[in-house]
Amino acid sequence: MENNSFTPPNFIKNIITEDLKSGKVNKVVTRFPPEPNGYLHIGHAKAIWINFSLADEFGGRTHLRFDDTNPVKEDVEYVKSIQEDVKWLGFEWEGLYYASDYFEEMYERALVLIRKGKAYVDDLSADQIRETRGTLTEPGQNSPFRDRSVEENLELFNRMRAGEFKDGERVLRAKIDMASPNINLRDPVIYRIVHAAHHNTGDKWCIYPMYAYAHPLEDAIEGVTHSLCSTEFEDQRPFYDWVIAETEMPCEPHQYEFGRLNLEGAVTSKRKLKQLVDEGLVDGWDDPRLPTISGLRRRGFTPEAIKAFIYETGISKAFGHIDIRMLEHFIREDLKLKAPRTMAVVDPLKVVITNYPEGQTELLEAENNSENEEMGSRQIPFSREIYIEREDFMEDPPSKYFRLFPGNEVRLKHAYFIKCNDVIKDETGKVIELHCTYDPETKSGSGFTGRKVKGTIHWVEASQAVPAEFRLYEPLILDNEPEEEGEEEKPFLERVNPNSLTVVQGYVEPGMKDAAPQDKFQFFRHGYFNVDPKYSKPGHPVFNLIVSLKSSFQLPK
Repeated sequence: MENNSFTPPNFIKNIITEDLKSGKVNKVVTRFPPEPNGYLHIGHAKAIWINFSLADEFGGRTHLRFDDTNPVKEDVEYVKSIQEDVKWLGFEWEGLYYASDYFEEMYERALVLIRKGKAYVDDLSADQIRETRGTLTEPGQNSPFRDRSVEENLELFNRMRAGEFKDGERVLRAKIDMASPNINLRDPVIYRIVHAAHHNTGDKWCIYPMYAYAHPLEDAIEGVTHSLCSTEFEDQRPFYDWVIAETEMPCEPHQYEFGRLNLEGAVTSKRKLKQLVDEGLVDGWDDPRLPTISGLRRRGFTPEAIKAFIYETGISKAFGHIDIRMLEHFIREDLKLKAPRTMAVVDPLKVVITNYPEGQTELLEAENNSENEEMGSRQIPFSREIYIEREDFMEDPPSKYFRLFPGNEVRLKHAYFIKCNDVIKDETGKVIELHCTYDPETKSGSGFTGRKVKGTIHWVEASQAVPAEFRLYEPLILDNEPEEEGEEEKPFLERVNPNSLTVVQGYVEPGMKDAAPQDKFQFFRHGYFNVDPKYSKPGHPVFNLIVSLKSSFQLPK
C-alpha cells in the first residue's frame, strides 16, 4: 500500500505556496506542540502528519515542542511516549524544544506588557473572574484592580515570582477589552501562581504562563512561519495575534486552523482517556481498545495504514465525524499482502480421525499468502488428532449449514476430506470430542476431483499445537444515543462496554511458537491479529484482534 507522505490539495498548501512565491517567508517552519499531560491519540496523528508532511513537501522543517506550562498535569512519562509515537509514525523533528525553556523570555515579555499598561495583577479569585467575564450576549465587568498603576503591577508581579503569595491569590491578566464580542479578549489570565515542581525546571518557578499566552510566544521565539492547529482554536487567533504584537516579538508567525479528526465510537478526550486509565477500566494508556497511538500500535495497526487513512480524510475547515470502519479498511488494505495466512483455533473441539494410522505424522504444504506468491509456503503437521473450531460443528444443524455434522463431509484446509461418524459427550451432555474418518485420496493439491464438498474448515494438529491466548475486542464505549425521547445521555463511565474485551484460550500452528511481539497474521476466517508486546511469552503467544476479515464499508467515491 502506498505510503502517503505528502498532503492532498488543500487551502493550507495554497497559503504556503503564496507565502513562498511572494517572499513573505523564505523557508517553511512548522511545529507539533503537544502538551505532555497524556498520551497522543488518533486525532494527534492527523496534526503530526499535517505539520511534518507540509513542511517536508516545501523543503522546510518541523519542530517537536512540548507545551509544558502546567506542572500539575505533566509528566516525563508523557514526554517519552510522545517522542516514541512521532518516531513510530515515521517522522523526524529537526529540533526538540520545551515551552519551559522560554519561561524567562515569557516573563520578560510579560513585563513589557505591564510597562505598556497592557497587563495588570488581579486579586480576584478564579470564581470571581469567571462570574465577571460576561456571556456571549452580555459584556464582562472590569475588575476593581484593573487600573492599578504600572509601578504597583510591576512590584506585585515580581512578588508573585518571588513566591510571596499562595496559589490562586493573584493572577496577571492581559488588559484588552471586557466588552469584546470575543470572550477570549476579555482580559484573559496570562500568569497564575502554582507552587509545584516542574518536570523540566524543578522548583525554579512558582508562576507559570497560561497556554494561550505562552503558545504564540513559543512560535515566535522558534521562528515558526505557519502555526497549524485545529478549528477549536480559531476564536483564540485574535489573542494569539495580540500577544505577538503587544509583546513586540521580532518574528510574527501566523495561525491557520484545520478541521480536527473525530472518530465515531472512539474516545479522544484526554480527560476521559485519563479517567479510564485512572479508574482501572483499561490496561493503561496503551490498551488496544483505546484510540491512543500507543494503543493502536499495540493492537496491531501500522503507521502506513494510519497515514493512508488520514490522507483519505483530507485537510479542510470542516468539522465532522469519520466512520471508524474507514480506519479498519486501511489496515486490511495494508496487511492483506503483508500478513502470513495461518490457522488458529480459538474455541477448540478435539477431533480423532479413527482411520488415520496411530503414531504417524505427515507434513503438508500450505501457502503463506494466496494473494502474494513471494511469501512462499510452509510445512504444517497432520496426524490422527486435531483441533477444530467448536462453532464448525453442529449436532442438529439448520438447512444450508455446510460445516461438520454427523454424516457430513467437509474439507480440512490444506489437508483432506473428513466425515463425522460419532459424537462424544461428557456427563452434562456437552460435546467434547468427534470421531471422524478421512479419505486419503482427497489430499489438498493432489488434483482429486472425484467429488466435491461445500464446506472448508480450519484446524490445528493436536500434538504440536501451541497454546495461545486470544484477545477479542468490541467497541469500548456503548452507543451514546438516549433510549427514549427526552432521556438524558448516560454518564460516560456507565457507557463502558463490559464485553469490550473477551480473553479466550486456544491453539495456533507449531510454526508460530516463536512469533515475535508485533508480528501480524491473518487467521483463517477469524481476522487479522497482532502478537501482543506486553503479555506474550516465548512458547505462549498472546494475540490481539486487529480487525475482522471483511466489512460492508466502502470508501466514498
